[in-house]
Amino acid sequence: MMAKKEVLMIGNPKLREKSSNMTDFTGELLEVVQDLKDTLSFLQDEKNIGRALAAPQIGHMKKVVYYKSNDEEMVMVNPEIIWKSEEMFDVWDSCFSFDVAFFVNIARHKSIGVKYQNETGKELIKQFNDDLSELFQHEIDHLSGKLATDYLVDNKIIMRNEWERRYK
Repeated sequence: MMAKKEVLMIGNPKLREKSSNMTDFTGELLEVVQDLKDTLSFLQDEKNIGRALAAPQIGHMKKVVYYKSNDEEMVMVNPEIIWKSEEMFDVWDSCFSFDVAFFVNIARHKSIGVKYQNETGKELIKQFNDDLSELFQHEIDHLSGKLATDYLVDNKIIMRNEWERRYK
């Protein structure tokens, strides 16, 4: 039985709250991760888009991000961006908390370094470039109450069907 959770939508004040560090790597973390896995799996099937989900998006105010794309998956606990490249790039970004109904054109760092813990509490540091750099900046932003719309410049916003027609 899947534990699919409802995704909080833009406008919900909980999305603007700061999440707290995860300290319990047993019961609580296992529940949060399972909810993230089940919900992301459902959303990927339903929306045919998306690679990751942050715990606050489904009401768990904890610093946990779950990523799954193709056969690769990763759980980041208490992730923190420890460095960012000076080089930036523009990207069309959307979000399950926007119901993937629209995309915003924003600037993100081309590369980032992230320090995080895995599901067992082991500390890791990884570098992400290009689309994964953008993705993890987006997800880690959720943990401090930031949304992609906060970076909107020049009102560059587009509906999903128009984005698919032009850019996909």
